[in-house]
Amino acid sequence: MLDVNALKAEWVRQGLRQKDVADLLGIAPKTLSLKLKKGVLGSDEIELLTEKLNINNPMDIFFKKEVTYKVILKATDAA
Repeated sequence: MLDVNALKAEWVRQGLRQKDVADLLGIAPKTLSLKLKKGVLGSDEIELLTEKLNINNPMDIFFKKEVTYKVILKATDAA
């Protein structure tokens, strides 16, 4: 899962705006916005961003592990 906030932090550190990043990827700003909303980037986009933004640990940004906890209630607990 893509850590959108961490990715945005990387481009802000570089003094870039979302439009600049979209231009870097060769896509429209609206397209980048939709990709970020879905949390999905292509492998070529990940590679380009990692290189151009000098991201040292891309796994933390592009392949963030999401842990979901599920609570299971017993029938007697719910009563």
